[in-house]
Amino acid sequence: MGTVFTHDMWYWPAERMRTLHVYLPDGYEDSDERYPVMYFFDGHNLFFDERATYGKSWGLKSFLDQWEKPLIIVGMECSHEGDARLDEYCPYSRHMFGRDINAMGEQTFQWIVNDVKGWADANLRTWAHREATGIGGSSMGGLMSLYGILAHNDVFSKAACLSTGVRVWGRELKRELRQATPDPDTRIYLSWGEYEAGHVRKGANPATDSSEARAELEYVNRLEAAGATTYCYFQPEGRHCEACWEEQNGRYLDFLWLNRRW
Repeated sequence: MGTVFTHDMWYWPAERMRTLHVYLPDGYEDSDERYPVMYFFDGHNLFFDERATYGKSWGLKSFLDQWEKPLIIVGMECSHEGDARLDEYCPYSRHMFGRDINAMGEQTFQWIVNDVKGWADANLRTWAHREATGIGGSSMGGLMSLYGILAHNDVFSKAACLSTGVRVWGRELKRELRQATPDPDTRIYLSWGEYEAGHVRKGANPATDSSEARAELEYVNRLEAAGATTYCYFQPEGRHCEACWEEQNGRYLDFLWLNRRW
């Protein structure tokens, strides 16, 4: 069985400490093997219900304990102070939710690339090259993962972008993609749920005709045209919650790391 431990790290963009939640695969302590790494946003929600914000985790430890490919997971806990997470997990300035977003997303990525990954590569038996490095998250963490795989494609080759809300951030994401040159081995998983899909015309198919579906499918076409390999998944009865993201663990991990589609 894999093990999970925590490590506190200084998050310099906000001058606060942040906790890393780290999963080491079964057999890590008994070998000198190196492992690929996937970095996740909202790390406190990944492994255990008792640590998750809303009492339900992604169940990622239980899944990885029986999955065939051993990975190291480094989950980065977000701020729990007011709306600070929105600032830290947003790469684009915009007035939303009744406030101006103080976009710190690029600063957060500088912290991830230099501090978090630097610590992991120095202290864990990782494969540090980009082909063995992925990023993932949901909601604002999904947005950050999509931004990161484009803006920092020299570091990350794989991204799991769940419930990203492409229809909300389409203008900024299109601009980001125009400036990017994804490596041909870039793999990107995007998903949205039926109950977070936006407006659907009466009698229309929410998998293709909702506002979110149209935005996701258009963006996937743009990603493919730029050279990336994508998997776009519509989750029937899917909601914006950890339980629904947990159901996708096998789907996005199989695609990103084993080149398999469900």
